[in-house]
Amino acid sequence: MANVYKKIFAALDGSEMQLEVARKAMMLAADNEAELCFGHVVDAVPVEATGIDMGELCREVQERFENQLADVLEEARNNPSIPRVTVQVDAGQITDTLHHKLIEPYGADLVLCGERGLSKVAYVFVGSVSTYLIRNLRCDVLVVKAGE
Repeated sequence: MANVYKKIFAALDGSEMQLEVARKAMMLAADNEAELCFGHVVDAVPVEATGIDMGELCREVQERFENQLADVLEEARNNPSIPRVTVQVDAGQITDTLHHKLIEPYGADLVLCGERGLSKVAYVFVGSVSTYLIRNLRCDVLVVKAGE
Protein backbone atom coordinates (compact mmCIF):
# COMPACT_ATOMS: atom_id res chain seq x y z
CA MET A 1 0.00 0.00 0.00
CA ALA A 2 1.32 3.43 -0.95
CA ASN A 3 1.95 6.00 1.72
CA VAL A 4 -1.16 8.11 2.14
CA TYR A 5 0.40 11.21 3.68
CA LYS A 6 3.55 13.10 2.67
CA LYS A 7 3.39 16.11 5.02
CA ILE A 8 1.92 15.88 8.50
CA PHE A 9 1.30 18.95 10.66
CA ALA A 10 0.75 18.64 14.42
CA ALA A 11 -0.98 21.69 15.92
CA LEU A 12 0.25 22.07 19.49
CA ASP A 13 -1.49 24.26 22.03
CA GLY A 14 0.54 24.01 25.22
CA SER A 15 -2.13 21.87 26.90
CA GLU A 16 -1.65 18.50 28.52
CA MET A 17 -2.80 16.93 25.22
CA GLN A 18 0.14 18.20 23.18
CA LEU A 19 2.42 15.29 24.07
CA GLU A 20 -0.22 12.78 22.94
CA VAL A 21 -0.72 14.76 19.71
CA ALA A 22 3.04 14.93 19.12
CA ARG A 23 3.55 11.19 19.70
CA LYS A 24 0.63 10.22 17.44
CA ALA A 25 1.89 12.59 14.72
CA MET A 26 5.37 11.07 14.97
CA MET A 27 3.93 7.54 14.67
CA LEU A 28 1.87 8.49 11.60
CA ALA A 29 4.82 10.28 10.00
CA ALA A 30 7.01 7.19 10.46
CA ASP A 31 4.29 4.87 9.12
CA ASN A 32 3.86 7.07 6.03
CA GLU A 33 7.51 8.11 5.60
CA ALA A 34 6.18 11.66 5.76
CA GLU A 35 7.70 15.00 6.73
CA LEU A 36 6.55 16.24 10.12
CA CYS A 37 5.97 19.80 11.30
CA PHE A 38 5.03 20.74 14.84
CA GLY A 39 3.34 24.14 14.96
CA HIS A 40 2.00 26.54 17.55
CA VAL A 41 0.32 29.93 17.44
CA VAL A 42 0.85 32.52 20.14
CA ASP A 43 -2.50 34.24 20.61
CA ALA A 44 -1.49 37.81 19.81
CA VAL A 45 -4.92 39.31 20.37
CA PRO A 46 -4.52 39.76 24.16
CA VAL A 47 -0.96 41.11 23.92
CA GLU A 48 -1.09 43.32 20.80
CA ALA A 49 -1.46 46.54 22.80
CA THR A 50 1.38 45.75 25.21
CA GLY A 51 4.20 46.62 22.83
CA ILE A 52 5.80 43.18 23.19
CA ASP A 53 8.23 42.21 20.43
CA MET A 54 6.20 39.40 18.83
CA GLY A 55 9.21 38.03 16.93
CA GLU A 56 11.16 37.64 20.16
CA LEU A 57 8.14 36.16 21.92
CA CYS A 58 7.74 33.57 19.13
CA ARG A 59 11.44 32.63 19.38
CA GLU A 60 11.10 32.17 23.15
CA VAL A 61 7.93 30.09 22.78
CA GLN A 62 9.55 27.94 20.07
CA GLU A 63 12.54 27.30 22.34
CA ARG A 64 10.19 26.34 25.18
CA PHE A 65 8.24 23.95 22.91
CA GLU A 66 11.45 22.37 21.66
CA ASN A 67 12.53 21.83 25.28
CA GLN A 68 9.14 20.41 26.30
CA LEU A 69 9.13 18.06 23.31
CA ALA A 70 12.86 17.27 23.35
CA ASP A 71 12.37 13.50 23.63
CA VAL A 72 9.76 13.35 20.87
CA LEU A 73 11.79 15.65 18.60
CA GLU A 74 14.95 13.61 19.11
CA GLU A 75 13.13 10.35 18.42
CA ALA A 76 11.47 11.78 15.29
CA ARG A 77 14.69 13.33 13.97
CA ASN A 78 16.55 10.05 14.51
CA ASN A 79 13.88 7.99 12.76
CA PRO A 80 15.06 7.20 9.21
CA SER A 81 11.40 6.86 8.10
CA ILE A 82 10.76 10.55 8.81
CA PRO A 83 12.69 12.59 6.22
CA ARG A 84 12.31 16.01 7.90
CA VAL A 85 11.13 17.39 11.25
CA THR A 86 10.50 21.09 11.88
CA VAL A 87 8.98 23.30 14.57
CA GLN A 88 7.20 26.54 13.65
CA VAL A 89 5.77 29.20 15.95
CA ASP A 90 3.92 32.29 14.79
CA ALA A 91 1.72 34.91 16.44
CA GLY A 92 -1.74 36.13 15.55
CA GLN A 93 -5.37 35.18 15.77
CA ILE A 94 -5.13 31.44 16.41
CA THR A 95 -7.35 29.85 13.75
CA ASP A 96 -6.46 32.28 10.96
CA THR A 97 -2.71 32.16 11.65
CA LEU A 98 -2.71 28.38 12.04
CA HIS A 99 -4.59 27.93 8.78
CA HIS A 100 -3.11 30.61 6.52
CA LYS A 101 0.43 31.13 7.87
CA LEU A 102 1.42 27.66 9.08
CA ILE A 103 -0.65 24.78 7.67
CA GLU A 104 -1.46 26.06 4.18
CA PRO A 105 2.09 27.21 3.27
CA TYR A 106 3.50 23.95 4.65
CA GLY A 107 1.24 21.99 2.31
CA ALA A 108 0.01 19.52 4.93
CA ASP A 109 -2.13 16.64 3.79
CA LEU A 110 -2.88 15.57 7.37
CA VAL A 111 -3.30 17.83 10.41
CA LEU A 112 -3.47 16.56 13.97
CA CYS A 113 -4.79 18.57 16.89
CA GLY A 114 -5.91 17.81 20.39
CA GLU A 115 -9.35 17.95 21.88
CA ARG A 116 -9.46 20.78 24.41
CA GLY A 117 -12.75 19.78 25.99
CA LEU A 118 -14.30 23.23 26.30
CA SER A 119 -17.49 23.44 28.31
CA LYS A 120 -20.64 23.86 26.22
CA VAL A 121 -20.90 27.49 27.30
CA ALA A 122 -17.28 28.29 26.40
CA TYR A 123 -17.67 26.46 23.07
CA VAL A 124 -20.69 28.62 22.12
CA PHE A 125 -18.71 31.82 22.71
CA VAL A 126 -15.21 30.95 21.50
CA GLY A 127 -15.72 27.91 19.29
CA SER A 128 -13.00 25.35 18.91
CA VAL A 129 -9.80 25.22 16.93
CA SER A 130 -10.43 21.59 15.98
CA THR A 131 -13.93 22.42 14.66
CA TYR A 132 -12.49 25.32 12.65
CA LEU A 133 -9.80 23.08 11.15
CA ILE A 134 -12.27 20.32 10.26
CA ARG A 135 -14.58 22.79 8.54
CA ASN A 136 -12.00 24.91 6.74
CA LEU A 137 -8.99 22.80 5.76
CA ARG A 138 -8.90 20.90 2.50
CA CYS A 139 -6.91 18.04 3.98
CA ASP A 140 -7.62 15.31 6.51
CA VAL A 141 -7.86 16.41 10.14
CA LEU A 142 -7.37 14.01 13.04
CA VAL A 143 -8.58 15.16 16.46
CA VAL A 144 -6.69 13.30 19.18
CA LYS A 145 -8.87 12.53 22.18
CA ALA A 146 -7.51 12.39 25.71
CA GLY A 147 -6.60 8.90 26.84
CA GLU A 148 -8.78 7.64 29.65
